Amino acid sequence: MNKCGSYHHGNLRNALIVAAAELIEERGSPDFAISEAAKVVGVSPAAPYRHFKDKEALLAAVADLYFMGLAEATQATREAFPTGSRESILALGNTYLSYVSQRPEFYNLIWNEGGHGPLNGSEAERRPGFYNFVGAVEAWCQHNAITDSDPLELSVKLWAMAHGLSVLNINGQLALFLPETDVATLLSSSANTFLDGVEGKA
Repeated sequence: MNKCGSYHHGNLRNALIVAAAELIEERGSPDFAISEAAKVVGVSPAAPYRHFKDKEALLAAVADLYFMGLAEATQATREAFPTGSRESILALGNTYLSYVSQRPEFYNLIWNEGGHGPLNGSEAERRPGFYNFVGAVEAWCQHNAITDSDPLELSVKLWAMAHGLSVLNINGQLALFLPETDVATLLSSSANTFLDGVEGKA
């Protein structure tokens, strides 16, 4: 996450979001008071409430920042590989794996607490990183004349692989059972096996 710079008038909301992200990084969890974010920025304890009705609203904004970073990372990866290539899909999976694994302190906030209940349609659209992945899978299907598989369904299955391995990597389970295994190599191998099966059906 971006480091919190000096507070400039008119940018308090963004400064508070970054400050909250920094506190989560430092403590390994979202266990902080909203007044502490205000102190990091250098404003009064009451100032955050001009922009956030409570801590939950501030954490929701931190989650948006997290997903924005993921979207930027996946977009950069997608642009680095030929459209419709399998390499694009594999690279996107490993980008996801790397992004999630390198930010374990945000895992509970984003994936467990989420703090905010089930996503509705409009909230799901605020996760553009996933749609970058769907676009790459759709392009791969078109390139390989695969018409009997739904790109969205394929994307969810591939996402499940990447997310599952990210979780096993974060909590140490992968190292416990496969200590010599490189998680990125394992993901690529699993995804290749899956995509081979999809191509075999076409």
